[in-house]
Amino acid sequence: MKWNKFRLKTTTEAEDIVSSMLMDLGIQGVEIEDKIPLTQSDKEQMFVDILPQIEADDGVAYLSFYLEPEEDQEKILADVRRELKEMSAYVDVGECLIEESETEDVDWVNNWKQYFHQFYVDDILIIPSWEDVKPEDADKMVIHIDPGTAFGTGMHETTQLCIRQIRKYVTEETQILDVGCGSGILGMLALKFGAAHSVGTDLDPCAIDATHENMEVNGISKDKYEVMIGNIIDDKAVQDRVGYERYDIVVANILADVLVELTPVITHQLKKGGIYITSGIIDDKEQTVVDAVKAAGMEVLDVTYQGEWVCVTARK
Repeated sequence: MKWNKFRLKTTTEAEDIVSSMLMDLGIQGVEIEDKIPLTQSDKEQMFVDILPQIEADDGVAYLSFYLEPEEDQEKILADVRRELKEMSAYVDVGECLIEESETEDVDWVNNWKQYFHQFYVDDILIIPSWEDVKPEDADKMVIHIDPGTAFGTGMHETTQLCIRQIRKYVTEETQILDVGCGSGILGMLALKFGAAHSVGTDLDPCAIDATHENMEVNGISKDKYEVMIGNIIDDKAVQDRVGYERYDIVVANILADVLVELTPVITHQLKKGGIYITSGIIDDKEQTVVDAVKAAGMEVLDVTYQGEWVCVTARK
């Protein structure tokens, strides 16, 4: 299906209010392009596998929106221009030039192919389906992961920190719980390292299909894992389904503020002596998570680092 794309040139000062105006006019899904530097809070929220490279702010912002051909585009654009003119009386909206182009529906998942290529986490080769294993990598552990709608390809530093800690503590008897499992990569690797069983929870329904697909393509049978949707922090039904004092390892690759809420709850899922692996922690939040772990009665075993990110490992 073809869409008409409209790209509005405005200012970074006005981008929020202009975006709000567009949505008030019934335009959904506005894309914002700017060069505003990331704040510390932004960096904490940029919990993605491939981080953006942002140039110096030049004060210019572009807002793009899409309209279907059958919509009354002339009326919509007239409304946009009228609102911009009124807005210009109290905020610098810039040039307000609107460029029009035609675009096809975008296959966002497959577009990741231009960015995602095979890479190594120590001696593990993580490779997408469209690339081949090189002869010199034949002796490595090979994990097949395709970028999809759920988080987790293994590229992010926090994921790699968790992988190393899981490998350090996993045994053939290990029952592992992955809170915020995303693509299922951590539970899958635990099983590849020899764990007995994996359970994953996530808030995003996309995690169900992503985990099943990744487990299947890596040859892991369905009796070895389970994945469920729900918030284990405050949903008793999820807590009951996950089970109590059942897990040798719990891994949570989530943001620090969520870990603070999760930690006193998750102690009930861990066996006595069980290992708690946490990451998603930007460096200036390390002490916050360490304090939460200690307050929950756990012993901090290890704190590891990669880039600006931290992994805190503890024992119940």
